[in-house]
Parts: sequence; C-alpha cells; structure tokens
Amino acid sequence: MNRETTLVLLNEVGVLPLFYHSDIEVVKEVINASYRGGARVFEFTNRGENAYNVFVELLAYVKESLPGLSLGIGTVYDAATARKFVDAGTDFIVTPCLNPEVGQVCATANIPWIPGISTLTEIYNAQQAGAEVVKLFPGDVVGSKFVKAIKGPMPNVKIMVTGGVQPTKESIEEWFGAGVYAVGLGSNLFPKDILAEGNYSWIQQKVAESITLVKDFRKAV
Repeated sequence: MNRETTLVLLNEVGVLPLFYHSDIEVVKEVINASYRGGARVFEFTNRGENAYNVFVELLAYVKESLPGLSLGIGTVYDAATARKFVDAGTDFIVTPCLNPEVGQVCATANIPWIPGISTLTEIYNAQQAGAEVVKLFPGDVVGSKFVKAIKGPMPNVKIMVTGGVQPTKESIEEWFGAGVYAVGLGSNLFPKDILAEGNYSWIQQKVAESITLVKDFRKAV
C-alpha cells in the first residue's frame, strides 16, 4: 500500500488499533475483528521475542485475506530494525521516540514514518526529518491542551495521540476537539479478560463504536 493511501486511511477512519501477542492465531482473530469493525490501518507492536516472525506471517495473511488494510509495525527504535521490517514488507513504521535514522529508512522505502514526540522542538525536528504525521505519547500525561496550544504556532501539524485514549464519547471528543489527526488505541480495545475469553465480537463492536464516535464528532463540528 502506498504512503499517501495509508495516511489518508489513518485520518479517514481516525482510529489506529495497536496490538501485540506472541500467538499468531490470536493476532489473526484480533485483526479480523478490528477489520470487521471498520479499521483499515493496524499497528502490530514489536514487543516480544517472536514479534518479527509473527509479523511476517501476519503480513502474508493480511495481503491474502484483508483487502485494503494497511499493516504497520510499532515500537521500532533503530535503523537496523526498521530495515528488517521494511524488507519484510511493512506498510508503515511507528517509533516511540524521534530517531531521524529510522525516518531516513522509511523515506528510502517511501513508507510513512510516525515518530513519537512530546515537545514542540521534537515535532519541528520530526518534520525536518520527513515525518508527515507525529505520535504524541503518552497522551494522558501530556494532555489534550498541549495539542490545542501547539496548533497556534503549528496549525498544519498532523498529530496522532496514543496512551490513555479511551474508546468513549468523552475521550474521542476531547482529543478530536483539540485537533488530532487520529488516535491510537491499545489495551482499551483489547482488554486481557476479553482476549482470555476469546470474545472477538466484543472487540469488533468496540472498534466499530470508536470509529463511529469519530465520524459523529466530525459531522457535528
């Protein structure tokens, strides 16, 4: 999937599910449920020893079974790891912090790089290094007022916020009201007890509800 399509989908849907599990079958169930709920961009987080192997298998599954879904990798810190996932075929890369070397790898591969930021200087440096969208993390610590404030000097900045975003009307309205481009949702979409029960229809419904909340807010504005 090309760079522009991924970023357009991220903004249109407004919700990026983030998930990691070492069992590929669980991951397939979760990504299927998210897809049925309307997600068209999905981040698999690089947080376990087996993450690369699971991701490679997941990419093949998505290409075969889930048309129009952009699948990316998150929690990538360095250029070597970024190259590894680019070679595997990732559609985009999300980083927890700002490392321009990772941005260069993504630029060469012509895929989106979404670096983690928490200050105005980092946003500026990320843009200088080629990032079209930045990830504000941790959202619950930095707060929605930060987004509103920086829209003054940086009106065109595209911010995806993760960390502490809830799949609720109040939380979605707070963040999109502040001016975010999208929100990333992890554990709140995929609670451990729901996963343990294999209640994937709950996940589908929660993803769908979150996406609807974004659409409803935008219509009302």
